[in-house]
Amino acid sequence: MPVMSVRLSEKEVKLIQSIATEEEKEKSSEARELIMDGIKYKMLLSYKQGKASIGTLARKLGMNLSEVFELLASLGIPAPITFDDYLQGNESMRKLFP
Repeated sequence: MPVMSVRLSEKEVKLIQSIATEEEKEKSSEARELIMDGIKYKMLLSYKQGKASIGTLARKLGMNLSEVFELLASLGIPAPITFDDYLQGNESMRKLFP
């Protein structure tokens, strides 16, 4: 795994330590998880602002479309189609390509 040095404030280190302790994880593991959560947040924000498509979002997050729709719904971000539309399209694809 590559190594990257990052300068953090005392406050940031204390917050990471606090969260790591609460979740019974190592600081480094918690820091990596927090960084990934921040990256996901930026991608979701980009989608919400219309700067990224749903397909781009799915690809960058490493998720399929149904997982992205569920994630968007859980965060209250409207998707371009309803989940029922997605399921109907999925069923049509299964009929065309058994």
